[in-house]
Amino acid sequence: MDEASGTDEELRSFTDRLRGEAGGSAAYERLAVTGDLEELAGVLTETGRPLWARELAAFRLGCAGDRRAFEALVLLLNHRDPERCAPAAYALARLDDPRTARAAAALATNPLRTAYALQPVRLLTELRAPESAPALIRTLAPLLAPDSPHPRVALGCVEGLGVLGDPRARPVLEAALARPALHVAASRALGLLG
Repeated sequence: MDEASGTDEELRSFTDRLRGEAGGSAAYERLAVTGDLEELAGVLTETGRPLWARELAAFRLGCAGDRRAFEALVLLLNHRDPERCAPAAYALARLDDPRTARAAAALATNPLRTAYALQPVRLLTELRAPESAPALIRTLAPLLAPDSPHPRVALGCVEGLGVLGDPRARPVLEAALARPALHVAASRALGLLG
């Protein structure tokens, strides 16, 4: 599956999940098709709105480049449910808000949130911001311990550092070679550093 079809499938899964959470309501259908950014922004501030409605509104605003979605999307990126994190990361990457990389770096490097750091790590890789490589290096270093319980996050960091090609990543990538689960990806990433 190529990246575009993978993204299409993720977006389909996202809309199917929210439609299910909304119970197929008319309110869901309205929010899914409206072009009124003011209506979508209102959903983020109105009391009593369900999570699915806030998530849909934030996602649609973010993809439209409306920065009013920033705070809601960062909260969703920090959610314990990976199904909520991935669409938030997708929308944040398209939001073009200068605060995004700092927020993603803060989430990725928070040792209390490492289990939920995969989407912030992927977002940092996609953004290619000045904060990206230092945050991935800082996130990866403690994950190289033999008993680290977060192999997917570690792999995301290794792959991201290869994509970023920042020479500052060399020491941590060389250390990752010793981890069997990371060896191939670390070798590839080191090759991309030049």
